Amino acid sequence: MRRSRLKYAGLAVLLVLGSWTAGGTGSAAATEPDPASAGVLEAMQRDLGLSKPRAEARLAAERTAMDLTPKAREAAGSAYGGSWFDAAGGRLTVGVTPDAPAATVREVRATGAAVRTVAHSARELDAAKARIDRLPAPSGVSSWHVDPVAGTVVVNVVRDRQADNDVRRFLSRAMATGPVSVQTVAAAPRTFAAGTVGGDPYYTGNVRCSIGFSVHGGFITAGHCGGQGAAVRGWDGTHVGTFQGSSFPDNDYAWVSVGSGWWTVPVVLGWGTIPDRLVRGSAEAPVGASVCRSGSTTHWHCGTVLARNETVNYSQGAVHQMTKTSVCAEPGDSGGSFISGDQAQGVTSGGWGNCSGGGETWFQPVNEILGRYGLTLHTA
Repeated sequence: MRRSRLKYAGLAVLLVLGSWTAGGTGSAAATEPDPASAGVLEAMQRDLGLSKPRAEARLAAERTAMDLTPKAREAAGSAYGGSWFDAAGGRLTVGVTPDAPAATVREVRATGAAVRTVAHSARELDAAKARIDRLPAPSGVSSWHVDPVAGTVVVNVVRDRQADNDVRRFLSRAMATGPVSVQTVAAAPRTFAAGTVGGDPYYTGNVRCSIGFSVHGGFITAGHCGGQGAAVRGWDGTHVGTFQGSSFPDNDYAWVSVGSGWWTVPVVLGWGTIPDRLVRGSAEAPVGASVCRSGSTTHWHCGTVLARNETVNYSQGAVHQMTKTSVCAEPGDSGGSFISGDQAQGVTSGGWGNCSGGGETWFQPVNEILGRYGLTLHTA
């Protein structure tokens, strides 16, 4: 077996999608249920600069925030102005508009969330972003998303392209849609597929990508990794299955049926950096929460959720409803798992930078993919 991967023999890359017993007993740590395992805590200390006690406290607070988010949003009603995790305070913060009745504010606070008054409702900001989505974007515009903390739609422009005439025209039209602010980024986004490299996760044609999460009947991954009908080979070169659905651009998601002796298990590969992670659900981590990524090139890295519902302007076309993170990634990591604690978040799409100098990476949210194809996440 290659790279001493005896315990992964018969397993698909990243998500241990193959024969769990083909190489013996598998990883005993794969049954470990605690989201705050030693490996996760070590990764958070390395990538987020946290002490072990602070990492433990943050994971607990983030899980509470995940559970509170839908309740707080319902309590805020039409006054809802977005929500985010306040890492300094260790709790969920919910924005409410100035016209929110006192009773509504009390109801939001009763959920356990902090409350902040914001100028615009989430509905207003989402409407402005939707109008920007209809504009043709030049390559010098990286992405745009609703920022509930700032109360604006943030448009990100590649730093050395901000003086381009087409960028200026786009920004002028974007400003007319509603509350908009502009930020600069170091580089344009790109997808993270890669050419075939021996011994790595899964292949379609001459492209290597990474598996995201097991679903009943297959797995989900990035759409740019393969079109509908494309055959998939596993890390050992054997046939795994076929792309049953794929969308890119506009979206960046796909699902692959599994057969030929392969089957699914609810595991995200830790690559020896941490114990393999069991997947127990798909509760959405709020903006500001920590999140980690598993990929076949750079393996395991962590960061924070920077923005949700961001439109990313790749050279192949815009992709909508993405989540931006501070986690690094590199070619070959496309399609891989984003997970917070034991909750599936999404599949790696693309970004800029690398894991030597840093960067940002986007993922397509898992619940959107499940809903699009009528799939059920395989959970422990």
